[in-house]
Amino acid sequence: MGSDLFGDLPAPSQSSTTNDTNKTTTTTEWSTPPPPPALKSALKRSNPSSQPQDIVPERRIRFKTTTDASESQVIEAMQKIASHIKNPSKFSKASKLAIQLIQAGSVKPSTSDHFFAILEAAMSSPTICNEISVRADYHALFSAAQDAIECLNKKQQNLLTTWTFRAVVTNDLFTDDSFVFSKATGKIKEAVVSLPVATEEDDIEEAADFKEQMELVSAGGGMEEKPSSEESKQRETDPFGLDVLLESTSKKDDKGKRDVGVKRKEVQDEAKRFLKSQRQALISSLEIAANRYKIPWCQTAIDILVKHAYDNVSRFTTMQRDALTKLWVSVREQQTRRKQGKSVSGKLDVNAFEDLQQKYATEKISIRRAVGASGGRSCQQWLG
Repeated sequence: MGSDLFGDLPAPSQSSTTNDTNKTTTTTEWSTPPPPPALKSALKRSNPSSQPQDIVPERRIRFKTTTDASESQVIEAMQKIASHIKNPSKFSKASKLAIQLIQAGSVKPSTSDHFFAILEAAMSSPTICNEISVRADYHALFSAAQDAIECLNKKQQNLLTTWTFRAVVTNDLFTDDSFVFSKATGKIKEAVVSLPVATEEDDIEEAADFKEQMELVSAGGGMEEKPSSEESKQRETDPFGLDVLLESTSKKDDKGKRDVGVKRKEVQDEAKRFLKSQRQALISSLEIAANRYKIPWCQTAIDILVKHAYDNVSRFTTMQRDALTKLWVSVREQQTRRKQGKSVSGKLDVNAFEDLQQKYATEKISIRRAVGASGGRSCQQWLG
């Protein structure tokens, strides 16, 4: 029966029944994921990680901020800057170019001498850095030059330290910011204390330098060099120079000792020059600070600064002591007039602290609790 019942039917296939056909159709239809709707965001898909996507590498746009230059090109640029930076009208642009060289790392031991020539040309006059038209540019240049100080030799570092004091610390005395002004006076006080006590040799050298300057001024800057007495005496005793030839062998043996002595003397002379320039820069800074005494908020800081320098007057040479003493006397006279309420203009010339001090010195303060502005008890009556 069973075989006869199904004998007339065709052989079974994959879609033999209606239900199987529906299942097969459904399976075939969803074998690949349907495309997402046009307005549906990719972030809202049920399982975006299961869908294959082409990974495109990200492309970034980078701008080249530095220019690779050879050492010869850097040296040529430094030479051009040094030739233009002497001109005050071109100083602003030239100093900015020099700062760019520092920031680009172009200042190296091989180019340090050419870079130092830029700074030396900028400080051809020691007081030009304090002129109002170039103060900010000098401040920026010598502040940035500190990043390249390690590339310089000892002598160049000493000069840069002195120039930086004039161009940065001294220029901060012209500020309108009380905090910057007080910070600058603090650095000056630290520099004064760091000086050694002046010796008699320092006074003798100062007098000799002053005399030499006066002679150059009186002679118009031109003086002929005359042979020394030792040279003239040697010419008389050895007119043909034979003694020099005979003693050449012994001089070779002493050459090493002389070289050591020369180097030691060069170090000592450099230390003296650096100390001399430090003292001169400090005297200039003290004079600039004293000239701002007419500004009320500067007066207290100047009083403390000049008094501190006067207490350490032994660290300066004789001529500098005289100048510092006159400076202290001038400031003290202005301080006395200011405390008395007198000034050149005839107006009350006291700072804010002294004004409040005078005000509250005569103010009557009640020890009672509830009092009014005039000292009465109206406040207590109003509160009931």
